[in-house]
Amino acid sequence: MVQNKSISSPLKRITILDSLRGFALLGVILMHMIQHFGIFSTPSQNEVHRFPELDQAVQWIGNNIIMGRFINIFALLFGLSFFIQMDRAAKKGIDFRMRFVWRMILLLVMGLISHSFYSVEIISVYGFLGLLMLPLYRFKSWMLITIVAFLLLGGPRVIKAFNHNKSVKTEQVETREQMNNTQASRAVPEHLANPSFLNIAKFNYQERLPGKLNYQFGFIGRGYITFALFILGLLLGRNRFFENEHKHKKRNMFLFIGFVLATILFTWVQKLFPPLNIFIFFRPEGQILASETLIVKTLEDISLVLFTGSLIMGFILLYNTRKFGIFLEVLAPYGRTALTNYIMQGVIGSFIFSVWAFGSIFSNWGVSALFILGIVIYIVQIICSKIWLNYFIYGPLEWLWRSLTYFEIQPFRKKITL
Repeated sequence: MVQNKSISSPLKRITILDSLRGFALLGVILMHMIQHFGIFSTPSQNEVHRFPELDQAVQWIGNNIIMGRFINIFALLFGLSFFIQMDRAAKKGIDFRMRFVWRMILLLVMGLISHSFYSVEIISVYGFLGLLMLPLYRFKSWMLITIVAFLLLGGPRVIKAFNHNKSVKTEQVETREQMNNTQASRAVPEHLANPSFLNIAKFNYQERLPGKLNYQFGFIGRGYITFALFILGLLLGRNRFFENEHKHKKRNMFLFIGFVLATILFTWVQKLFPPLNIFIFFRPEGQILASETLIVKTLEDISLVLFTGSLIMGFILLYNTRKFGIFLEVLAPYGRTALTNYIMQGVIGSFIFSVWAFGSIFSNWGVSALFILGIVIYIVQIICSKIWLNYFIYGPLEWLWRSLTYFEIQPFRKKITL
């Protein structure tokens, strides 16, 4: 009897997904370095390593090539991993649902712990949204596609904007002005006045966590796009997209060209509208959210997802060439230890930019210098991941996550035969 291959069985497929995950985390650390990992410190006049023209070019790359695109790859692969886990369990006759719920709770806890170091971590959001994936597993594909379309077209934003516009009153303008005056007269925050890890952790939970939730599930709606990508990953898994992907060169090229052209088209249409004032989504009090503004934000979201599709298909095409494949395969160990590497990125970033550590030094660096430093950190992580996996089966946090998932110490060290 010939067994059907599951999406997790071919070695080459696993390698390309790990490499793609490692590639995604390259963009994540580079963008986070440019953004100082969302850690703000007091201004300083001691600016060093600044090269205005190069800094401007690197900032453009960050805004137009990296931001929102690479993290989308990470989200898509999360949804695909969900399918792999459920698919493997089903083939073995195992009900993995409650185990998956516990697994997501553990991920949520790890994310909240990471949040004490840097507030822009995404693991806690993944843990929460992962729980919502469970009931969708058995949904028909057309139902999943409908949900994805609703999310990508800004459905939650439109509903929130409708309710917001309905409740706007003229006196709220005065309230907003009073709030601005109050904020302007605030004293220096405690985590800046008395820098320490405990003070910044407290600040991250009290001040930045509500802001994160607003960014994810408010008018910006980043969490809804992430959830749509989770579902797309599930659909790709269900349709066995990555099985023997190297045999579908024409399909891959067709999709790559299609994604590139669609990205150009949506970006062009977006440029036909006035520039989006993104800050209105953060502080919409007393202001009507115009339909034109909602349309531009939706076009931007779709453009980012299409750009992500271009990156993924371009990566697949290059991976399956002799000339580039061998280099991209180097990223596989990094992707296999993605949880450890992602969280370590944030911990390193918090030491680099926090006032209580080395923020007084690195916060003064220019964009291009930080970009290069990010590449150095990434390369060091690649080397460490490769060496680690020569002796261990899993990354440190991957092993811990797996052991806690099954309430049993999992095998860790590899058996090395001489």
